[in-house]
Amino acid sequence: MTETVISSATREVVIGFDRPFVMIGERINPTGRKLLAEEMKAGDFSRVEADAIAQVEAGAHMLDVNAGIPLADEPALLAKAIQLVQGVTDVPLAIDSSIIEALQAGIEVYEGKPLINSVTGEDEVLERVLPLVAKHGAAVVAISNDETGISEDPDVRFEVAKKIVHRAADFGIPASDVVVDPLVMPIGAMGTAGRQVFALLRRLKEELHVNTTCGASNVSFGLPNRHAITGTFLSMAMSNGMTSAIMNPLHTEVKQAIAAADVLAGNDKDCAAWIMANRDPNAAAGARGRRAGGRRRRP
Repeated sequence: MTETVISSATREVVIGFDRPFVMIGERINPTGRKLLAEEMKAGDFSRVEADAIAQVEAGAHMLDVNAGIPLADEPALLAKAIQLVQGVTDVPLAIDSSIIEALQAGIEVYEGKPLINSVTGEDEVLERVLPLVAKHGAAVVAISNDETGISEDPDVRFEVAKKIVHRAADFGIPASDVVVDPLVMPIGAMGTAGRQVFALLRRLKEELHVNTTCGASNVSFGLPNRHAITGTFLSMAMSNGMTSAIMNPLHTEVKQAIAAADVLAGNDKDCAAWIMANRDPNAAAGARGRRAGGRRRRP
């Protein structure tokens, strides 16, 4: 099956259908985070570093790094953020921007093989981003929308993804280095959003043989108890072929849903990761105590 290899200077992450789900931490993103945006714009990256450490400690396998702040020097900010994040953790990164100059600046300071987030199906965008991906031997997130916008028809979105995969091949980028984002819409606004994505994921796996990702929190936008919705969505998406997601690893409910889905899919060998995360630390101590005390005598 298809495997997408992403690396830092010292660590490698493999996204694949028969492997544990890859969690990509979403929090280094100033969109919707006013304080973080103000700090980054002022040259204060202490929160960026803290968020990087916290997400990795919570279990993130990769981190997405975004510096999209209006009226700011995004290429300079993104490059600085990537350098600082690489200084406090060794996980691979997704370099996240819609501005080609920012992507270029991020790639130039990155150590390893990054995941470029992202390219869409517009011809102009493809012609600008794909040569950059090919030049640096990176992998790329392919977002399944084009000049016509985001279609509600999953078959149309599939054709956009197929177009990007084929165009990437023209630049020497293998399908294994294209990670498709099928675009998750808020379920509260579009009741068929879940079914659409699940159907699209099956086709992406079975026909294009590509790995997939998404902005997981989009699905629960505007709903109460969001983490329960997001976690359940991800476990269902995994059963239909999704192999990674950009998400918040600090939300325990979401993490547990992913871990349980990995167990049930057989991707957590011998349930080792689940047992390690969930076993009762007092149980081992109790067992040792019983062994040390020997057999109880009858009264």
